[in-house]
Amino acid sequence: MLRITWQKALPYILLIGGVIGLLASFILTYDKIQLLQDPNYRAACNLNPVVSCGSIMKMPQANLFGVPNTIYGLIVFSMLTMLGLALLAGATFKRWLWLAIQSMATVGVIFMHYLFFEAVFRIHAICPWCFIVWMVTIPIFFSITICNIRTNTFGNRWQMLASTMHFIDRYNKDILVLWYLVIFVILGVKFWYYWSTLL
Repeated sequence: MLRITWQKALPYILLIGGVIGLLASFILTYDKIQLLQDPNYRAACNLNPVVSCGSIMKMPQANLFGVPNTIYGLIVFSMLTMLGLALLAGATFKRWLWLAIQSMATVGVIFMHYLFFEAVFRIHAICPWCFIVWMVTIPIFFSITICNIRTNTFGNRWQMLASTMHFIDRYNKDILVLWYLVIFVILGVKFWYYWSTLL
């Protein structure tokens, strides 16, 4: 089985994930502005009753503290893109910055799952651009966390995770595939009433 060296892959994951997330956030921000200017605006990503941006943009979950989620996306993914470029250029960072990056990644992946739950079980629609953001958030969090534990960024108190990290490092691809598989199974089951009409 091909094993991933997460320390070497991290800059590329941050750079690629950051650029993809930044692009998706920019498009969503554009659509959000157009919708604020014209309530009848129809975003290009309104594809069908299930895959739709417009219905989600109008919901309270699309904002955090009165600020559209897309603005946070522009800020965070810009930072991740620059972080990836800096690491590729050979930059090194102090422990406190890696802890801050870990905190940001953790909050991001928790918020991503919250939005996934809200979209699937409360709003009953999936925004394709939001979905792309969710999908890049997972490997970003995963790679940052593994690298921080393996480089002992959290301190000696986390040595108890050594065996767990060995398992994760050995089966990293399987864990990621399972993570994505669970998400797609949920989407398949929840919206089967619509997917079945396309068969």
